[in-house]
Amino acid sequence: MRESTASRSRRDRDPADEQELALLRAVARGDRSAFESLHTRYHGLLTRFLIRSTSRRDLVEEVVNDTLWAVWRGASRFRGDSKPRSWIFAIACRSLMKALRDRPLEAGSPASGHAVGDAIADIADAGCDVARAEIRDWVRRGLDLLPTEQRMTLELAYFLGQSCEEIATIMNCAVGTVKARMFHARVRLRNTLPALGGEPGAINSPDTE
Repeated sequence: MRESTASRSRRDRDPADEQELALLRAVARGDRSAFESLHTRYHGLLTRFLIRSTSRRDLVEEVVNDTLWAVWRGASRFRGDSKPRSWIFAIACRSLMKALRDRPLEAGSPASGHAVGDAIADIADAGCDVARAEIRDWVRRGLDLLPTEQRMTLELAYFLGQSCEEIATIMNCAVGTVKARMFHARVRLRNTLPALGGEPGAINSPDTE
């Protein structure tokens, strides 16, 4: 007898997933205390994820709040086919993409902040503070040039440790699309980082995948 996806998902959950599933079920019953627990657990995590995924810091708090509100309103619709974390981050991804479409940055307006610097603050533990700051700025500017989907894919993979299958669930796309976005993002970073660092390198137009 073939095991269902939901059955495999339940079998493979770790204790943290089970705890979050219990919280989601309680939220679905209208338990405000359970929602407060999820809010405490995810507010900072979602904020860091979104800050690294877009330079539009003016949208981050709004998207976090929209995501958590959607969790409160929609917890009863979580079927358990994926990890609770994947479901919540999928809501955040959709909310961010909608916010970017609804409120595009006006031409000539500066981005409201650089998104990735804090995430790689320890990229160069050795050496002087000036060198670390230069490396951080260099990598941050390279990531800022990536299309949102590519940048978000790298964030999910390398900062949050999500698998390609989990990223596909979160971003509602095929696993092959996830792998393609990671490939194009790495190629683009290899091309742009030398140029940003003052070395020869091509800065091409952003990939659309």
